[in-house]
Amino acid sequence: MTLSCSCTVFCPCVLSLGEHPPTEDRCQTWAGVRIDSGHFDTIDLAGINLGLMMDLPGIMARGNWTAALFVDDKAPIQAVKGLTRIFTGRVGGTTHLLSILVGQFLGVHQIPITYETQGDTRIVTLEKYGGGAVTPVKGKEQGGNVVIRNSQYWIGPDVIVAKSDKSRFRGFGRNWNLAGRSAEIVKLDWGNA
Repeated sequence: MTLSCSCTVFCPCVLSLGEHPPTEDRCQTWAGVRIDSGHFDTIDLAGINLGLMMDLPGIMARGNWTAALFVDDKAPIQAVKGLTRIFTGRVGGTTHLLSILVGQFLGVHQIPITYETQGDTRIVTLEKYGGGAVTPVKGKEQGGNVVIRNSQYWIGPDVIVAKSDKSRFRGFGRNWNLAGRSAEIVKLDWGNA
């Protein structure tokens, strides 16, 4: 997963587990996900790209989020239904938290979505809505990135600290330019346990 948000420095939600306020009073974020392998019941989800838009009015853990889900227009309808259940928190597991925190869900939108990796940079396009390019922050060791390891962050324990080279989202009355702001790259390993 590649996520771009409005925080001016690295997102404080990762280490505070959503208890610290965003650096800009509210969190405006979009994310792109490339599913390399996975399934929902008997439905294979491998090869499907998806996106999220989330607008949080303050401290993440307090909820009242506004969210939208974008699923690649090439995904079969059964996969869209399964991904909708997963990303609205209706199947339990890691994403159950979303059923508690999202106060307004703006629906599921099937659009063309691309998710590419060029070197260390992740490039995500959500057609008609935006996307961007996210590059990891380099660490002290040559060729290594700054990584937060073994966290209790709900998305994943290892988070690559990144910045958005380019980042836009337009839709649902929002027009965000998040270039130069906080970003993160996380390998998802979600189940329903």
